[in-house]
Amino acid sequence: MPFCHAELRAPKPKPSQYPKLLNTLGDHIRKRRVDLGLIQSRVAEQIRVNTTTIHNWEGNKSLPAIRYIPAILRFLKYNPLPPAQTLPERLAAMRKALGLSQRNLAGSLGVDPGTLQGWEAGQHEPTGRNVELVERFLRDASSQR
Repeated sequence: MPFCHAELRAPKPKPSQYPKLLNTLGDHIRKRRVDLGLIQSRVAEQIRVNTTTIHNWEGNKSLPAIRYIPAILRFLKYNPLPPAQTLPERLAAMRKALGLSQRNLAGSLGVDPGTLQGWEAGQHEPTGRNVELVERFLRDASSQR
C-alpha cells in the first residue's frame, strides 16, 4: 500500500562465537578476530604463534605468556589490562606490556629479581638510586608506547 511505509531498524545480531563478556585476554582476542572477520590461523600469523595457541587463549584454556603480550596489544590496538594506579601496578603493567619477565627487567635495572618481585607485590618500595631507575624505566617505556 502506498500510504503505509514502515521501516524496521535493529542492530545486526553478533555472531554466535562472539564473547558474551570480555574478562580475559582470550575474550578480547576473539572479539577483535570476529570483528575483523579473521580466522584463527591469520591471527596466529600476526601474533607469531600457532593456531592451537590462539584456540586455547580464546577458549580460556591457557593464558598468553608474557613474551606475547606486546604482539597481542598490537593486534588488539588497545590495552585491555586494568589501568595501573600505584607504583607497583604501574611497574608490573609496563613490564608486561613490554613482554618482559621479572628476571629480564630486574637484570636491565641491575637489581635482584626478588627485589623487583617485592616492589611489584607492594611489599616494599624502591629506595635510593633504585627510585631513579624505576622512574626512568617507567618514563622511557611510556614514551616508547
